[in-house]
Amino acid sequence: MEAVDRLRQGDDLYSQGRYAEAVQAYEEAIRLDPRYASGWSKRAAALAGLGRYEEAVRSSDEAIRLDPDLSWPWNNRGFALRNLGRIDEAIRAYDEALRIDPESVKVWYNRANALAALGRAEEAEAAYARARELTLKRETPSGPPGERR
Repeated sequence: MEAVDRLRQGDDLYSQGRYAEAVQAYEEAIRLDPRYASGWSKRAAALAGLGRYEEAVRSSDEAIRLDPDLSWPWNNRGFALRNLGRIDEAIRAYDEALRIDPESVKVWYNRANALAALGRAEEAEAAYARARELTLKRETPSGPPGERR
């Protein structure tokens, strides 16, 4: 079995909420290809699902080291840091994710939650508004009927 196959298996398990099994599948993908940034990033998300936030930060950091231009490891890092109470660091991670992918609804939403946790209500509302705007943009058809961007 190749790393990509184990990654897909991990994705299936993750989508079912079977985080411990997903971690195992992602670890097998990483064993098969230690330079597989997506494996490290997805492992971080599954670890966070288990509440293992310190490990999730380390796994995100490895994904970032391998491919700093992927946005999801930065988002996963931010999520784990926020759950560790390291909210300022989380916001910096979300900012980096948005630098890479400025139209990520999930990252805008996560950033807004972190800002709200710090009591930065105006900034949080602006981030929530951006997430809503992007969501509507994706849901609004453009072009002839039946076609979407």
